[in-house]
Amino acid sequence: MVEYEGTRYAGFQVQARQTTVQGELEKSLARFTGEAIHIRAASRTDSGAHAKGQVVDFATTSVHPVDQFPRALNFYLPVDIKVQAAYEVDSRFNSRWDALSRTYRYLILNRLWPSPLGRNACFWVRDELDIARMAAAAQSLVGWRDFRPMSGGYPENKSAVRKVYRWDVWRECDKVIIECEATGFIRHQIRRTNALLIEIGKGRWPPSVMNDVLDNKPEGRVHWATAPALGLCLENVTYSNLGSQANTVGDSAFPALGQVQNGGGARHEAN
Repeated sequence: MVEYEGTRYAGFQVQARQTTVQGELEKSLARFTGEAIHIRAASRTDSGAHAKGQVVDFATTSVHPVDQFPRALNFYLPVDIKVQAAYEVDSRFNSRWDALSRTYRYLILNRLWPSPLGRNACFWVRDELDIARMAAAAQSLVGWRDFRPMSGGYPENKSAVRKVYRWDVWRECDKVIIECEATGFIRHQIRRTNALLIEIGKGRWPPSVMNDVLDNKPEGRVHWATAPALGLCLENVTYSNLGSQANTVGDSAFPALGQVQNGGGARHEAN
């Protein structure tokens, strides 16, 4: 598992002349192994978004034992990126394409004044949110849907159809939590969708507008701003053959240390 606080990064994926999470991980791998290693990730988080459960994989000819990788990489990594565990997996493993689902959580601070302590981890909304309205609208998102209306310019030559397993909304004291799990997400889908849920929670539109937007109905021709990335966190990635904690679509990607040892390959997974 790779955990990071993404405030000062231009997203996960490497970009020219930008500081990224992938770039920092690859620099640390180069310093430890002496190899120019390219990593793959289960999910490409946005600029400013965070992760508790990012999964990456890479091939290496390094002779270092796999259990040395977390300590060594964390020595070279900055304080806001840390590897929590690493495993040796089959060389055919692909952290992106083998993933059954990704789970993201969006954190909203819903109170009169913002929090200095939580300013990088949650989106402050001053207006009281109606959780029942938001939860009702979120049910329109479950199942196989075309999420292109939520993308803000997703390429026409790519499919925007994804299967959503759940899109839950609940309140814990002054925090509103939106958690979604799906086969995958298109660019800005979560932030655009959650922003619309927030407007529904404020009473701007009825819960039915969510379905109208997705179906491109005239009633769904509304405009709203994209929610900021600072409240977004990749919580978990699930696979069919990794780990021991089963859920509705597969096993957890985060088994106890040393539990995943497929062996026989030179590919490592930084869980």
